[in-house]
Amino acid sequence: MASLDWSQCSAVESIPGKVGGAWLFKGTRTPAAIIFENLEDGMTIDEVIEQFPVTREQIRTVLEFAARSL
Repeated sequence: MASLDWSQCSAVESIPGKVGGAWLFKGTRTPAAIIFENLEDGMTIDEVIEQFPVTREQIRTVLEFAARSL
């Protein structure tokens, strides 16, 4: 995932000094990597939405971006 150019994904942003400059869902402190980690651990998208301040649309955008980029 580190090889992806996240600057091209409309759902995320990186702000120097905010969460160590990680790629975060826009307007949150939630790293994009959280989605992949939790889905790999067996969580559903609905469970991720319940646990983190992200929307279904943001998740869809990140997953589609990653799929197109790989």
